[in-house]
Amino acid sequence: LAQAFCPFRLNVPRWSSTVVPFGLSNFQSATMVSGEPAAKKQRVEECIHSFPKNKIKVLLLEGVSQKGIQMLRDDGFQVEALKTALTEAELIEKVKDLHILGIRSKTQVTRKVLEASNRLLAISCFCIGTDQVDLNYAQELGIPVFNAPFANTRSVAELIIGNIVGLSRRIGECTMQMHRGAWFKQAVGCYEIRGKTLGVVGYGHIGAQVSVLAESMGMHVIYYDTIPKLPMGNASQVATLDDLLAQSDFVSLHVPKLASTKNMIGKEQFAKMKKGAFFLNASRGNVVVIPDLAAALKSGHIRGAYVDVFPVEPGKNGENLFESELRGCENVLMTPHVGGSTEEAQAKIGEEVAAALLKCVNEGSTHGAVNFPEVDMKMDSNIETHRVLITHYNKPGVMSAINNCFSEVKANICQQFLNTKGSIGYVVVDTDIQTSATVKEKLEKFENVVKVRVLY
Repeated sequence: LAQAFCPFRLNVPRWSSTVVPFGLSNFQSATMVSGEPAAKKQRVEECIHSFPKNKIKVLLLEGVSQKGIQMLRDDGFQVEALKTALTEAELIEKVKDLHILGIRSKTQVTRKVLEASNRLLAISCFCIGTDQVDLNYAQELGIPVFNAPFANTRSVAELIIGNIVGLSRRIGECTMQMHRGAWFKQAVGCYEIRGKTLGVVGYGHIGAQVSVLAESMGMHVIYYDTIPKLPMGNASQVATLDDLLAQSDFVSLHVPKLASTKNMIGKEQFAKMKKGAFFLNASRGNVVVIPDLAAALKSGHIRGAYVDVFPVEPGKNGENLFESELRGCENVLMTPHVGGSTEEAQAKIGEEVAAALLKCVNEGSTHGAVNFPEVDMKMDSNIETHRVLITHYNKPGVMSAINNCFSEVKANICQQFLNTKGSIGYVVVDTDIQTSATVKEKLEKFENVVKVRVLY
């Protein structure tokens, strides 16, 4: 089925945009400037024409898995998939006529990029982290952002366990020695991990999985989190980070990128760790002060470290691109941000995120969006309705005005689902087909409405 859309150009002080279809079949749309409304804006209808699904443009960057690409293509979308990330300038050019943008961890979706978009319906992060996207501004523009919070959990957890063993047996040093032809067999400085204490900082999905795997190998697990968390197995929560550092033979970080976690581990924290302890970080690059870690390693206070993420990472693959104070330090294992980079994880991520995007486009579902009110209302195929999707400011009286709009035209509401998040509200309404166009026309005039879409 073809899609019809009705874009509007707005006379606004900050930005203007055009919006395109949001559904399986026919679709109409309008947008309104975000930010605090001062006066009702002038809308000028530019065009009405059919818009087939094969003209919905999708750009996927950084080598998104073929599974996700194929799912979107099978649904009829026009998909361009690139192996590399794009710079801000390159992305500003690409995003202008784009409907869906898919990235991993390197691409930065800044405010400037979002301002340049005129048709963007959704952004998908084919990874766990979403700090590479300006989430607040995307919310202001009514753009939901999706990710895959669970798909690569096992891959990261296994990598941590493998490197705990690798550090305790000095695998990195042994490997380098043998590559240069040396043979030094010794047991000094090598240990079993059974009976040792692992301290997990951040007991989320990955931290908890690491806890389970470590315990199965005979380790004692303690963890620190900013909120109380239910322990897995025999793990126990400690009251403070200092308590964890003082007790742990291995310290592994699993925290998000927040203002409160920036440089949370530095000279002072390394000094509080047990002498001869090991340190691991596969969370975010800016949570550790790398020069302080290098100093602790060189002094011998920290026996070894594994690091997968760095404050500054190259935007592409190649030789002579990586610089770090950790280069040359003994018993330091490093990988180029590959925690979730397994074929199994990437296939699952591609499947999860593509499925979320399809529900967003085809049904108006925002389930799983990290910056947007989550609404997932089942479509009733037994009755003929139009679905009205309304993004609005979360203010007193707005929903009353929206409902009055339906009442004034004697619209029959078959089902309705509202949710809010921060300054934005999102309501999905299934109504009779005779009144949807009139309702849409009236809602477009509301200064507290950000976007209105009709899906059928």
